[in-house]
This record gives sequence, structure tokens and C-alpha cells, in this order.
Amino acid sequence: MIDTIYVERRVFDHPRVKSILQRYPRARVIECATYQEIFNRKGQNFRAQKSRPALILAYKGTPHLHAVPEGQHIGAAHNYYFSHLLNCPFDCRYCFLQGMFTSANFVLFVNYEDFATEIRETCTQHEGPVHIFSGYDCDSLALEPLTGFAEYFIDSLADLNNVMLELRTKSTQIRSLLAQEPSPRCVVAMSLAPDLIGKSLEHGTPSLKDRLTALRRLQTHGWPVGLRFDPLIPIKGYETVYDAFFAQVFSELNADTVHSVTLGSLRMPRSFAKRLARLYPDEPLFAIASAGLDGTLLVVEQDKPGLLASTRSALEAYVPQERIFEQHAIP
Repeated sequence: MIDTIYVERRVFDHPRVKSILQRYPRARVIECATYQEIFNRKGQNFRAQKSRPALILAYKGTPHLHAVPEGQHIGAAHNYYFSHLLNCPFDCRYCFLQGMFTSANFVLFVNYEDFATEIRETCTQHEGPVHIFSGYDCDSLALEPLTGFAEYFIDSLADLNNVMLELRTKSTQIRSLLAQEPSPRCVVAMSLAPDLIGKSLEHGTPSLKDRLTALRRLQTHGWPVGLRFDPLIPIKGYETVYDAFFAQVFSELNADTVHSVTLGSLRMPRSFAKRLARLYPDEPLFAIASAGLDGTLLVVEQDKPGLLASTRSALEAYVPQERIFEQHAIP
């Protein structure tokens, strides 16, 4: 999968870098001054890079944590996200990363210890619960065999009583989680969609069946799991499709032990949506992005204004209202 690895000069001797390079003895290794000179350079072809991305090993400076915008929470008063990795191996048509980044290469920030230190310092500033979200700019578990990310952070934050770490993913890479004791302060939050949508828009991802199997194994092992029905896609006959989908999900999983459920419309900055429309000119989902409507935010629910309300109502048959959180667009 990886045949070219760029390494920032300042991390060349980092133990995590040495370990990764040993995993890819045949890879071409190129030293660079900063990851930006590779990742942010002009004239890149995102689609071409997507088929064979390079790996860039880099150092992340401060700040490591960022405040989560209002409307994107799951109940805590204090919410932050961080990104140890940029980009995702999956190829979801609606993914905003393709509108945000010009490169499909992976950037892995190897200085995990600095992230952990800042998380600790932040949590000590708050008396109440602090939610820390991973998976905003990447998939938290898809590259876990390479990164060892989840294993490191779950262990390093285990003694923080007021922290809840969310690992957002579509991956079934759960081996490291099943090999350790479950943590009540770590939620594995799986993004799920009906098969019809997954097969047409979520290229390269595990099937719905495989994701549900992974979630069931995690539940059996004792891990808290979250369900992320986000984004909802406004398709024809959505009420019937999503009703059947929820019935399938909750026939496989124990709803009583689900930590939280989120749902939200497809939303992103309009500039991102227009870039996606240029990448996929034949994709009907982004036709609205080329319509030149006013505003800076795209929310794809114009054709199906009842989608959010309908799906929430269907979910309440399985999960109590207090565990369902709507994720709202940020103006």
C-alpha cells in the first residue's frame, strides 16, 4: 500500500519513525524539511494520489487540541478534537476532506507524547467531563496496525477520570482493542449508513454487515460503542430505507448499552462542496453545489426537508431521547 515515505528531518530519529520504516523495508524514503512542502504544494491531482498515496511522517506543533464548535457535541460542556493523522484510506464521495485538502497523501504526526501532554493539561483545567474527539481529519482506526494510535492514547489517558475519548471510524481494525481491557472512558464510534448508500458512495469501506459484526464483538468484549448516522443522505424513499436500516442495526446490536447516537444532514463549507463537484462532475449529490446559491455553507437537505426529523423519530423506537444528539450545521 505504501511505497513512498517522506520523513521530516526533525523526526528522522524518532522511535516511532524507526518502527514504521522497519515495516516498509522496500519503500522509497525521502527526507523533507516540513510536511507542508509535500502536502500543500500546488498542482497536485487528488484523484491520482488516492490510488497510491504516500505516507508523510511529521511533527505537530501546538496547539494540538481545538475546541469543537457548538452543535457538534454529545452532552459534555467541554469538547475538543485533535488530529494525529490527516486523510483517510477510504473513498467516500461525500467526504469533506476531499474538499479541504489538495493532497490525498497521509500525514502522520508521530509526536503522540505532546498530544497526550496537552490533553492532560486541558483536562485538569475543567472539573466536569471533557470529551476529546479523534477522527475529524482522518479515520481513527483504519491505519491502526501502522500507527498504534488507539493503543497508545487509551493507555496514556487511562488515569484521567474526567475524560471521554471518542474514536470515530468506519474501520473494522479492532484487533488491538480486543486484545486489551475495555476502557469506560473510550467510545468506539462507528459511522454507519444503509447498504444502498454504502455501496454507491462509500467506496473501499467495510460492508455494513462487517461493521455491525465489529461493533457486536466490541460490545461483547465490554467496549462502549457509539453509532454515528452522519451524514444522512437524502435519497428517494428515504423513510422506508432508513426504517429498514435501523431495524437491521438494532437486531444486531444491544441498544441498551449503546453509549450515544448522532445524526445530521450532509453539510460542509460551500467552497469544499464546489471542489467536490469539480472532482465528481457526474455525482448528483453535488449538483446543488454548482447552483451558485448565496451563503458560505452547504446543507444538502433542500430536497428532503423531513429527513432529519423522520430519522430521529425512527431512532427513538430503539434509543432513549437523551442518548440521541443532532449534529447541526455551523454557519
